[in-house]
Amino acid sequence: MSKKMIKGFKIYSTIVSILGMTVFTATNVFAADDPIAVVNNLSSFIFGLTRAVGMIILGFSIVQIGLSLKSHDPSQRANGFLTFAGGLVITFAKEILNMIAG
Repeated sequence: MSKKMIKGFKIYSTIVSILGMTVFTATNVFAADDPIAVVNNLSSFIFGLTRAVGMIILGFSIVQIGLSLKSHDPSQRANGFLTFAGGLVITFAKEILNMIAG
């Protein structure tokens, strides 16, 4: 990898880390008198973690697709697009489940 790619990866990693910390610190789970509220808070916390993992996978897949376009490797490109699709599903899991459940 060239120095330019390493520098870009460091910048990307820093941004993902900062955004990840923001997601973790912004989501608080408090106990309440209503048990349903507790379950809803826990559910939103877990889906926040899932969304953060999905965003990391999306970022990795974009890097993988870019590297495959540079090296002209069709199998790596296919894996990159499959990883991208999986990252989209993981990132929007809550919305997909809400759409299915109605």
